[in-house]
Amino acid sequence: MAVKIRKVEDFSTNCPDFLPGATVTEDGMKALALVDAPDHVCCRYRIGAFAPTLAAEGWNLEIEGLARGTLGRVRQIGKASRYDAVILQRKLLPGWQLRLLRRKTPHLVFDYDDAVLYRDSYDTRGPDSARRARRFAATVGLADVVTAGNDFLADCALRAGANPDRVRVIPTCVSSEKYPNRAERCDGEGKGLDLVWVGSSSTLQGLEQERGLWDRLGREVPGVRLRVICDRFPDLGAMPIVKVGWSEQTEAREIAAGDVGVTWIPDDAWSRGKCGLKVLQYQAAGLPVIANAVGVHGEIVRPGLTGWLPESVEGWVEAVRMMRNDPELRQRMGRAARESVEANYSVRAWEGTFVAALAGFSTGNASRGESHSKLSVASTAGPMGVERSPSRSRPRTLSGRGPIGVKG
Repeated sequence: MAVKIRKVEDFSTNCPDFLPGATVTEDGMKALALVDAPDHVCCRYRIGAFAPTLAAEGWNLEIEGLARGTLGRVRQIGKASRYDAVILQRKLLPGWQLRLLRRKTPHLVFDYDDAVLYRDSYDTRGPDSARRARRFAATVGLADVVTAGNDFLADCALRAGANPDRVRVIPTCVSSEKYPNRAERCDGEGKGLDLVWVGSSSTLQGLEQERGLWDRLGREVPGVRLRVICDRFPDLGAMPIVKVGWSEQTEAREIAAGDVGVTWIPDDAWSRGKCGLKVLQYQAAGLPVIANAVGVHGEIVRPGLTGWLPESVEGWVEAVRMMRNDPELRQRMGRAARESVEANYSVRAWEGTFVAALAGFSTGNASRGESHSKLSVASTAGPMGVERSPSRSRPRTLSGRGPIGVKG
């Protein structure tokens, strides 16, 4: 299999770069992924992560950034007929471009991990956009397969008119082997607590909206600090900030240098479409997680087992204080968190479903004897009949009391 990556601006150049270690074969199926940018986080985790699996399955994959100019876009879409399958990731094309792509593409997959039919949480115009909603409905209606990052996103596709038989839920996946395991190291009591947050400048706005929360934590929990792994850094009052510049090469190591992963997102339609990458990264690094119970946070974090879902500022204070005072509890939760990621959100758990979507067969008929795939997967019903892999058991909220104001 060959994996080619092109950063396309106007599609006037043709200089593909090959990933290290990739081999080229003259036969096999050919796939084209049209993405925001090949180095975009969504592409890296939702397409690039499955590149080794596709190689083993005999696929030749090319990843290209969507051309910006109209002429370049037309040229790019025009060559779609050369491929057995095309993945359009997140982009909502103008109607005429979408119809052209549909005509040129034997098998069209639309993949998304954000509620792209809405504006984001911080857009002053509000979440609803008639143009986005119209383009989204057209896209999920014309795609042969729709791969949504969570149940909320899958439901958005169904409500927009997508055929339930064509909708798959494939969560964003992480590879825990790429992360140092913080749970293997237990610190003594009384050494303080390093919370850790990782993200972009745009998502940092979620932390900044709750400045009062972080300020109170800084005042009421002695020894607490917040490691912010980003390209800019907030003022959160009394909360001490450890500034860590983000880079792809050091991200995993810097996350694992913390003690507890934290995140906070607004409770709105855009955030309910988020797929919890931060939480999954923390858990892959063997960290317990404290988060607000919005969207997939309530699925990924198991209160009392892998972290906490505080429902109030007081709950946050008590959860952080508990984590500071009990290193052994942090270690147990970190181990359970890493095990949960490996079982439910790993590339290995979802590779069969991904290849099935690309190849154009139902996961229920994806055994070796019924398809060209070497992988054997089955399906279980998700919301309204949406297919999902049995290798992911949906986390259930545990009963039992946690700290005051903590969901548990």
